[in-house]
Amino acid sequence: MPSRRVITGRSQEPRRRFAEELRLLRTDKGDSLRQLEAVLGWSASTFGKMEGGQSLGGPEIVEALDQHYGTTPMLLTLWELAMADPSQFKEQYRRYMTLEAEAVSLWQYSVSRPPGLLQTPGYAREALAAGGLEGGELEQQVEARVGRRKVLDEGQAPPFRVILSETVLRNALRDSREWRGQLEHLAAAAELPNITLHVLPFGSGLHGLDSTDSMFLRLPDGRTVAYTENDVRGELVEEASKVERLHRTYDAVRDLALGPAESRTFILRVLEEVACEPSN
Repeated sequence: MPSRRVITGRSQEPRRRFAEELRLLRTDKGDSLRQLEAVLGWSASTFGKMEGGQSLGGPEIVEALDQHYGTTPMLLTLWELAMADPSQFKEQYRRYMTLEAEAVSLWQYSVSRPPGLLQTPGYAREALAAGGLEGGELEQQVEARVGRRKVLDEGQAPPFRVILSETVLRNALRDSREWRGQLEHLAAAAELPNITLHVLPFGSGLHGLDSTDSMFLRLPDGRTVAYTENDVRGELVEEASKVERLHRTYDAVRDLALGPAESRTFILRVLEEVACEPSN
């Protein structure tokens, strides 16, 4: 069988191909990033990040670029392929981890598990093992996850606001001793000056984050970025308008949650319920 001919010499990896096409279309048209900003309304830095592969942008900006270049629907099709690429989600999460270490403040809503920054080694081990990790790889990932906690342990630790769905406190580990340790850790974290913890009890009603873990970071340059995650995918959100919408939704959920003092009391009540259970 003859070898497959290379037609364009361009990348076949969806995210890289999308970034390549953006750069080629702009340079062929003779536009600068500032000219795109003036014509389309999004910032030059946003277009630069898309062309550099750091961001995919959203469908609105991609549709606008398609119309600007007369390529409809080529760019949107490439964008959809890039968004569906599994490696894309891993890359976005790695970038989120990098930004997390730089953040000057953090806030999060957790649907069913404690935030990674507040997980004990025992919880992290069982959670990662449930995802299929084992042996040396499992221990390596446990160490990495627990190592993230240093973000909150340093002398000038950033403020961290957390909303926990009650599901987080009811979805116990199989090892009751490890589970007690996790609940004790959450109760202790709630007393730290840089951590504000809320519990959203069952019966609080439907809201915009029912099935979505949402994490927000405020960065040293004043920008806020978000990372959203559900059972099938995760997405790093950097477009200011989208982050703002998510932030308003988060604030609405916070208004439904218990205050910090009530939330710590709630966690301690849950802890009392498991205090006498024998370990497995």
